[in-house]
Amino acid sequence: MSYEFERKHRIAILGGGPGGYEAALAGAQLGADVTLVERIGVGGSAVLTDVVPSKTLIATAEASNSIGEATDLGVQFFTRGDSGRPVRPEVAVNLSAVNTRLLRLARQQSEDMKSGLIKAGVRVVQGDGRLDGPQRLIVATGRGKGATDFDEVNADTVIVSVGASPRILPTAQPDGERIFTWTQLYTLKAIPEHLIVVGSGVTGAEFASAYTALGSKVTLISSRDQVLPGEDADAARVIEDVFKRNGMTVLAKSRAESVKRTKEGVVATLSDGRTVEGTHCLLAVGSIPNTAGIGLEEAGIQLTESGHIRVNRVARTSVPSIYAAGDCSNFLPLASVASMQGRTAVYHAMGDAVNPTELRNVTSNIFTQPEIATVGWTQKQIEDGLAQGDIYKLPLASNPRAKMQGIKEGFVKLFARTGSGTVIGGVIVAPHASELILPIAIAIEHRLTVDQIAQAFAVYPSLSGSITDAARAMHIVA
Repeated sequence: MSYEFERKHRIAILGGGPGGYEAALAGAQLGADVTLVERIGVGGSAVLTDVVPSKTLIATAEASNSIGEATDLGVQFFTRGDSGRPVRPEVAVNLSAVNTRLLRLARQQSEDMKSGLIKAGVRVVQGDGRLDGPQRLIVATGRGKGATDFDEVNADTVIVSVGASPRILPTAQPDGERIFTWTQLYTLKAIPEHLIVVGSGVTGAEFASAYTALGSKVTLISSRDQVLPGEDADAARVIEDVFKRNGMTVLAKSRAESVKRTKEGVVATLSDGRTVEGTHCLLAVGSIPNTAGIGLEEAGIQLTESGHIRVNRVARTSVPSIYAAGDCSNFLPLASVASMQGRTAVYHAMGDAVNPTELRNVTSNIFTQPEIATVGWTQKQIEDGLAQGDIYKLPLASNPRAKMQGIKEGFVKLFARTGSGTVIGGVIVAPHASELILPIAIAIEHRLTVDQIAQAFAVYPSLSGSITDAARAMHIVA
């Protein structure tokens, strides 16, 4: 493939979230003529209203929580009262200041990403775009006076990365004042006195955990018998125990039929007729892809019943010139997966070396306190016979660094192929598990054995030492 051909290859990207952003950078790196169309700002909802602000809020909650738990380490906070005697102060959180900061960080991140794209040579167009056939986008830019201007973007390759939006229940309409989706919470000026969270999946659990740490009374309504359904059962059990110990009310096997505003707050009515009254309510009942009305079906793209775009492992759709990345596709709804899909789509379209995305190797994390990080095959899949593996679980309570830091909950769990000892999965429940899971992910990606992990030197003392300890316990006798 000649350099001249690469320079002439035109890529049009609809949506500037993680998938579109990474696709644009990859295309520019390979010498393509790249145009990125984004409606609200580079980074999309992931940066402006979802991942970046929510994880910033969670970081604040962790800081607040660590102050409260410092007493266990012998650190005590006192001020002098009017009588001169020591008085223990309350830890106060200024939620208005917190939300102002996190939204500022989100906007700055978006601007930094846009600057990076422009510097790389990407043309960034702000507006509402839609497909006009398999190789063209029509963009309503809104620049005209009294009328909308339209741009036309022709391309050899089109990448759709339009993301998803919170699912809305007909009987629970968010108003941004008392009833919220997770994108609306950042308008709050004060900590909710009693926050009802509907939905105990990842988003619901994360916000329930964060607002409990910030000082809210939280009631979590779960339609299943345990929070975080579908996650590792041991990990979910630890999180639910922590939730309850921290004062959260968890209503298991309870489905919310409706949420209505009252004079003083909100009331959630459950399917069995019970009611839960609170001051505010967060709806965390999943998301729907932003694929309606943008010309996908007219262009011949196959969608699932849920409206997601069908893609293969190189992010290609049923139309050869069109790829899709991120939450709008039928892959895992993770920012890291979207980014990988975006890069993979460009590499494949331009004939570069491609490693098809292997979902089994994807690392995911739940930002509760403690965090849950997972990768590879699950324990349930092994127990169901879908994979042949041995399981070893090491509680963090035995780790010397955990003892020093006052960490009481959590564990490291490894799954290794029976016979060979090749690492095929793992779960970590710990503070900053998102940072600790990487060695296991690398082991899975490169098919390392537990003995090879055990041969690596872990710092002593360290939480990561529990990974090598677990691997050593699974030693394969030669």
